[in-house]
Amino acid sequence: MEKSRRGQQLALSLLFGLLLPSCVTQTTPSNAATKTTVKPTATPQPQTERLKVRLTGYPRKHNEGRVELFYKGEWGTICDDDFSITNANVLCRQLGFVSATGWTHSAKYGKGQGKIWLDNVQCNGGERSIDHCKSRGWGNSDCTHDEDAGVVCKDERIPGFLDSNVIDSQVDENRVEEVRLRPVVTTAKKKLPTTEGVVEVKYKDGWAQICDLGWTIKNTHVVCGMLGFPHERKVNKNFYKHLKKQAAEKVSRSKVNVSAGGRQTSTAKANSKSKQSSAGKRLYLERQKNYFHLHSVACTGTEVHLAACPLEFNKPNATFACHGGMAAVVSCMPGPLFTQNSSLKKKLKISSNVRLKGGARLGEGRVEVLKDNEWGTVCDDRWNLQSASVVCRELGFGSAKEALTGARMGQGIGPIYMNEVKCLGQEKSIWNCPFKNITSDDCKHMEDAGVRCNIPYMGLENSIRLTGGRTRYEGRVEVLSSNSNGTQSWGLICGEGWNTKEARVACRQLGLGYANQGLQETWYWDSSNVTDMLMSGVKCTGNEMALSQCQHHKTVSCQKAGAKFSAGVICSETASDLVLNAPMVQESVYIEDRPLHMLYCAAEEDCLSKSAAKADWPYGHRRLLRFSSQIHNIGRADFKPKAGRHSWVWHACHGHYHSMNIFTHYDLMNSNGTKVAEGHKASFCLEDTDCQDSVSKRYECANFGDQGITVGCWDLYRHDIDCQWIDISDVKPGNYILQVVINPNQEVAESDFTNNAMKCNCKYDGHRIWLHNCHIGDAFSEEAERRFDKYPGQLNNQIS
Repeated sequence: MEKSRRGQQLALSLLFGLLLPSCVTQTTPSNAATKTTVKPTATPQPQTERLKVRLTGYPRKHNEGRVELFYKGEWGTICDDDFSITNANVLCRQLGFVSATGWTHSAKYGKGQGKIWLDNVQCNGGERSIDHCKSRGWGNSDCTHDEDAGVVCKDERIPGFLDSNVIDSQVDENRVEEVRLRPVVTTAKKKLPTTEGVVEVKYKDGWAQICDLGWTIKNTHVVCGMLGFPHERKVNKNFYKHLKKQAAEKVSRSKVNVSAGGRQTSTAKANSKSKQSSAGKRLYLERQKNYFHLHSVACTGTEVHLAACPLEFNKPNATFACHGGMAAVVSCMPGPLFTQNSSLKKKLKISSNVRLKGGARLGEGRVEVLKDNEWGTVCDDRWNLQSASVVCRELGFGSAKEALTGARMGQGIGPIYMNEVKCLGQEKSIWNCPFKNITSDDCKHMEDAGVRCNIPYMGLENSIRLTGGRTRYEGRVEVLSSNSNGTQSWGLICGEGWNTKEARVACRQLGLGYANQGLQETWYWDSSNVTDMLMSGVKCTGNEMALSQCQHHKTVSCQKAGAKFSAGVICSETASDLVLNAPMVQESVYIEDRPLHMLYCAAEEDCLSKSAAKADWPYGHRRLLRFSSQIHNIGRADFKPKAGRHSWVWHACHGHYHSMNIFTHYDLMNSNGTKVAEGHKASFCLEDTDCQDSVSKRYECANFGDQGITVGCWDLYRHDIDCQWIDISDVKPGNYILQVVINPNQEVAESDFTNNAMKCNCKYDGHRIWLHNCHIGDAFSEEAERRFDKYPGQLNNQIS
């Protein structure tokens, strides 16, 4: 009897989960903004009422989208002719954001409908509204909706901006912009990511379901891709039909029993409970009306968003019923990174000849492909969401949110293998798509393609926060913990040992981009009343999705346990990326026997091997392996020393300041990876030696100037300056590996540390030295790297 009762309760709860819509209440701020009168100084003539602006389209976030203006009772778009970041700034401020971070062309967020209200818009930047800017006038355009402009606003609101002026969904309710999976089975509700459940679309102030009549596996494929899953699974539809039928019968019986119980109650308390229960059931049944919003979805399977599929909406005044059907349910297969089941994870495989580099967040980066054991990039000509989605799915993510052009994820190095990639969307790999081979004149690395992929919602950002910072990108790190009694509280993290790698994971978990700095003291951010230390000894590789995945002490052990010694971070949306010019090292290498009397300053800066201390100074010499280092910044932010100029160290012997104690490491290793000689270089003068065309120098060491390397520039350490060497006085003849590592301690944030190392085959006969096969550390496949390390000097027999 007890088992039967539990079964009936389960069926009832499943029915509620399957059919009951989850309503979301949205609060709209009151329109407190007053109308302003501005003298019209340019066409078009401003409206007497404040112009309404909205962001719409797909796929997008709340602070980006296609720009639409409400004029003469009709929404219309803006053409991208003459559009600029200045125009975008005016629009973003009009929408309540502090500024714009970018703008888009060619209907990136989809084509609008109706009028194209403005064309050839040219703002000065100080306008209060876009209709105060110069243009061809209202409705005067020679564009099509293929040229609709969009903006990307900085996700920071103007203080005191009360009227949002942002419409996240169309006035036209027949538009799908947001989709979610609502789990039905109770156990699934507690696990993330949600891989199976009822498909729901955002509708008015709540969520609506889709009638499953005619629902196909292609529709499921599109929905799963939107939610961050690469593949779909077949749903046991009979299981859900059985639950629906069983639960509906239970509801009917319960209603009858409640009515009978209400007439024969023995106490007033029981009677009151029965009335409440009966009222709840009636409310539940009433909610089934006006429930199904979509009646037909007909995706081809190649779409990146449900809104791109042919859709049939319920007509106004219809009953919103789904006669003969039920709510559409889908089941998705997560990629390996999001799979809890270890046995299933082994079966799930992702591409080994495609990768993403340089991204701050999971599922984003510059697209690189492997050919003949060497990695190269993809040119952005004709790069679109279909091609980007093929890359995303083969790497274990969902469909693409963005197809990035113009090296938005930093510039790659080495070859560019593909141009004008034309995927249809159903290919298993980008290598299966039509593309053109590259000629030397086709593309440069400034045109490297990138992607931002949809990833499953994991809720990781809910267990971490920053407090006390001046902006949302900085502050003291606090993590959420659960006590044995189930209560949750925020604890601090011990700052001892906390560095850039740990900060990188924290910023990724927060969704705030790259780690600019990891701070071990946060006394200047002491604004929180949280004082308990929750974690200590945190050690991350830098690739984890959350701090909970990093190593840490089982029991908190923190010598400086005060709140002011807790860990903090400064995050950033952009970062530098340093890479060494490998051919220059190979071309400039030589051996010098340098007299000891010329090496006093070098010895003071520890630039010689240990045996030099036993030498008969100032007589004799040291044998030095010398070469030039040209270090390029191919990232999206300037590279600057972590320490400010007030803390730079003066070295009297050489007569200069050191802005970083160790800027590069130089190592000579044997085939076992054992160092046989080493050197290092402090950054005594980090500056822009030269730059790409159209890039201006910003950093110069003269007169105690700022030190750094501008994006698009490089710093040159010539072979003939002190410490630009390895002391090989004790090295025997043989085959070795020369390794140069930039920013070895990762003191300064970069978007990609895997390209900071360079390796060369090295042959030394006791008098002369040859370098061959010089390459950046991760430029080749893992197999090629293993062979390189095992057989130094023997990959190419033509060493000369």
